[in-house]
Amino acid sequence: MTKLVRAAVLTNYLEVTQYLGFNPRDLLASVGLSKALLQAPEHRIPIDSAVRLLEDSASASGCQTFGLSMAESRQLSDFGVVSLLLSHQRTLRDALQVVVHYRHLMNDSLAIFIEEAGKMVIIREEVVTESPMPCRQATELAIGVMFRLCAALLGSHWHPYSVNFTHQAPDNLQLHRRLFGCTLEFGSEFNGIVCAGASLDMTNPNADPAMARYAQSYLDSLQSHQGTSMLFEVRKAIYLLLPMGRATIEQVAQSQGMNVRTLQRRLKDDGCAFNDVINDVRRDLVLRYLDNPNYSLSRIADMLGYSMASSFTRWFISQFGMPPATWRAQKQGSAKAPSDAAPPKPS
Repeated sequence: MTKLVRAAVLTNYLEVTQYLGFNPRDLLASVGLSKALLQAPEHRIPIDSAVRLLEDSASASGCQTFGLSMAESRQLSDFGVVSLLLSHQRTLRDALQVVVHYRHLMNDSLAIFIEEAGKMVIIREEVVTESPMPCRQATELAIGVMFRLCAALLGSHWHPYSVNFTHQAPDNLQLHRRLFGCTLEFGSEFNGIVCAGASLDMTNPNADPAMARYAQSYLDSLQSHQGTSMLFEVRKAIYLLLPMGRATIEQVAQSQGMNVRTLQRRLKDDGCAFNDVINDVRRDLVLRYLDNPNYSLSRIADMLGYSMASSFTRWFISQFGMPPATWRAQKQGSAKAPSDAAPPKPS
């Protein structure tokens, strides 16, 4: 079953294309979308179509910061029906829990994990698609939107330590510096935001408990009608936990609020086993990691849960028919070929 998300995930897409001076009609059509669909924010569209559109648009326009440009003008109201509940949360920590709990009403492809690390907190994010594909633009859009959510709730008290991306830096960092205003870490081992733990517990002076209860009651009535895919939820958990070395069946089951036997039974009902899901996620992540030349093969092996580089190499050969070094060399060679050049601007 195709994973659908609100068309609101592409809010500001048309405005950015207009600013950059190119007509996205052909790109939209190529992924099965249209301008009319994007102007109906509650309409559901395939997540793969949205992510592919962002990557194709960045290439066609020559704008390496296409996704982040969309995030720059995002408002709290763009979270749809969840925005009222978010604006009346007592703390940022409470607001992030709302985002996680009601993700099915916003962007169901976004995996979020709040990691406590001493006095610091890491807000990890991953965009999970149904098919393997580049997600650089979607990742920057998601982190940019999260950053602006935190800023909207904390105002001048929002001072994160760093914003982290697993991909390489763009040629021009002007937009990143203007939007984030903090340390930028590219080639990091995770995508997300690092901030002080105290930031998450600052009181929101605009919070109204009565309005929060009203909004939650309304959202719960909508939530009950939303079907969720256990398999997709497990995949999202593995995306976040695997680079942390914590993607065991016990940890994943705990993240879903169930015991191991229940998780195994639910996955069996979907026709798969836990090890199959782990393998599928590894296949997706390894291609993303290999695209970043700053990642050594030993580092990639570690991020995928292999303590020995030789074990990683054997697994890669079994999946892709060649060693990872050969795959990377061929990929880099094809990227330099004329046939791999960016498509011309749509007319």
